[in-house]
Amino acid sequence: MLAASLIGAQGIDVLALFFETPFFSSKKPRKSAKSLNLPFRVVNITERHLEVVKGPKYGYGGNMNPCIDCHALMFRIAGEMLEEEGADFVVTGEVLGQRPMSQNRGALSLVNAESGLNRLLLRPLSAKHLPLTIPEEEGWVKRDLLMDFQGRSRKPQMLLAKEMNIREYPSPAGGCLLTEKAFSSRLKDLFASGRDPQIREIELLKLGRHFRIGPHTKVVVGRNKGENEAIHALSTDEDLVIRSDSVPGPTVLFLGEPSDDSLELATAITAAYSDVGEGEVSDVRVKRNAKEDILSVSVSDKRAFRHYMT
Repeated sequence: MLAASLIGAQGIDVLALFFETPFFSSKKPRKSAKSLNLPFRVVNITERHLEVVKGPKYGYGGNMNPCIDCHALMFRIAGEMLEEEGADFVVTGEVLGQRPMSQNRGALSLVNAESGLNRLLLRPLSAKHLPLTIPEEEGWVKRDLLMDFQGRSRKPQMLLAKEMNIREYPSPAGGCLLTEKAFSSRLKDLFASGRDPQIREIELLKLGRHFRIGPHTKVVVGRNKGENEAIHALSTDEDLVIRSDSVPGPTVLFLGEPSDDSLELATAITAAYSDVGEGEVSDVRVKRNAKEDILSVSVSDKRAFRHYMT
């Protein structure tokens, strides 16, 4: 928001770009762009981004976040869009040294080169600490009106936001699921299953409890009504959907081809997370395509299944 405002204040038209994947949503950025009256465009980069996430050239951060490769990909795509948008250069709100892995001087320089943008990539918030870019050199942008921010503190940005009358802005964290430990663990498990994941399988990682019950089979167990509905919406006719038949309980989605043993385990997990007491017998309904079966299951303590959780 600050970078766009600094550039816009110099009489330059700015298009706000958001690169969307299942790992980060455009909801907050759309609100930010609207508050600044910026034209806003969402570009879905899921297919190309997944390849980066699976095997990043420059490795991961603390979890499954390939920040350097991710930034390079986004700027590469932005560079590919310059001509069609009638744009001359790319602007980003990165601050030198704010993120120790992905925003140190070496990483920023690496991203410039890997993206192919090189000196067409301008970082207005730290411009005075960085090499001269083409927009500055050509006089499209006045360097003396750009900033010299660096380091971890956000206080300079917050003061500038106040000066620019920007009152509402997103927090610096929580935007990317790949930085979250629990989500990353599930994603790593999905990649380890040995096949290309479907987008809905990635969406399912955001929901419920996940149990890896075989190399190519898993179940997803809803934790509340909202998750039950979301899990059911992501099911297909080819999936097994399992529910407690007579008492409240989770919607359980079985992914993969069931064997007798894996189906028995999935129904046992379903019963354990229902409202039926331990040691009692519960009926569960198993549905696939138009076929339904009701199975009677002895209810175990849910702790018996924790070693399957991802």
